[in-house]
Amino acid sequence: MTPVKIAEQFEVAGHLASIRPTGSGNVNDTYLAVFRTHFSEERIIIQRVNSHVFAQPEWIMENLSILTNHCHKQLQVESDAADRIWQLPRIVPCRNGQDYFRDENGDFWRALTLIASATSYDIAQSAEHAREVGTVLGLFHRLISTMNPLSLRDTLPGFHETPKYLEQYDVVLKSEGAQELLESSMEVRTITKFIEERREFAYVLENALAAGELETRLIHGDPKVSNIMIDDDTFKGTSIIDLDTAKPGLIHYDFGDALRSLCNRQGEETKDIGKVSFDLVLCEAFVRGYMGFAKDFLTANDKKYLYDSIRLITFELGLRFFQDYLAGNVYFKVKLPEQNLHRAKIQFKLCESIETRKRQIQEVLLSAIDGQ
Repeated sequence: MTPVKIAEQFEVAGHLASIRPTGSGNVNDTYLAVFRTHFSEERIIIQRVNSHVFAQPEWIMENLSILTNHCHKQLQVESDAADRIWQLPRIVPCRNGQDYFRDENGDFWRALTLIASATSYDIAQSAEHAREVGTVLGLFHRLISTMNPLSLRDTLPGFHETPKYLEQYDVVLKSEGAQELLESSMEVRTITKFIEERREFAYVLENALAAGELETRLIHGDPKVSNIMIDDDTFKGTSIIDLDTAKPGLIHYDFGDALRSLCNRQGEETKDIGKVSFDLVLCEAFVRGYMGFAKDFLTANDKKYLYDSIRLITFELGLRFFQDYLAGNVYFKVKLPEQNLHRAKIQFKLCESIETRKRQIQEVLLSAIDGQ
């Protein structure tokens, strides 16, 4: 079934005027559909959910409904006192009344409202932009902090549990294809050594959770800079999107992932790995924005592990990219066979930068926290 036929399955006023691919996600296929009447226009986001990644896509829609209903109600209550109009996407139902559509191939499609007059960026634009990214994530964490972590299904078991990725990596590393790469590539052997040197550190957050220092909350799961929408007119953050990965977990993975993506000014696909580094100015701006909303529910132990979260999530993503490369690129979408290897090298270079700047990052975190 063509994208045009898919778009026509959703309950939107008017006639379909156009549909085109949009976004830069590594998992789902995303389209922007434009519907027009004789006096208005409505734009929606249509996505084919990757069923290889999300084994139970129906659970995603269930989670999305619960999460957005909670947040929309809270935002409505707080709207008069807010300094901006906060937004979250809403599910666009099918004409048959369901929240999703399956085509003749069994592919899973859904539609969401578009956060209009707002832009997301793959790379930090300025310190002001970084602060707005932190502000949006801080507000989102505060909104969902009152929800029962068990109110959402775990659509991705093991997602953002670094030791689980390490276990999967160990299995893939023993495969015939991975062994051939190890024997033939000095670069691959160097990366495996990098991972081994950080093996014990991979357990830092999960050990803290097991010891009762940290607690399970609801998280976004993928709060990278490109998932934060900035209002085109006011330049304030207005929304966080791509809520498919929302689930119970440690908010430290969210905090670290946001800074990981934000503070690498070269971006996640740069060709110049030598220039990759962790930007302290952007880090401080983000944390000040985040703490404006998050300070009331973060505990002393939460704050204790913030630096570790930045280092760990960067290591974790590099590990995931490298594992996928060794496995034959089965998870992340690639245009070239070596793309996941290149992505891994970028993350590990960033991880090294975070490690060398440990003292400065900790000082920035302390200053931003105390400055609130």
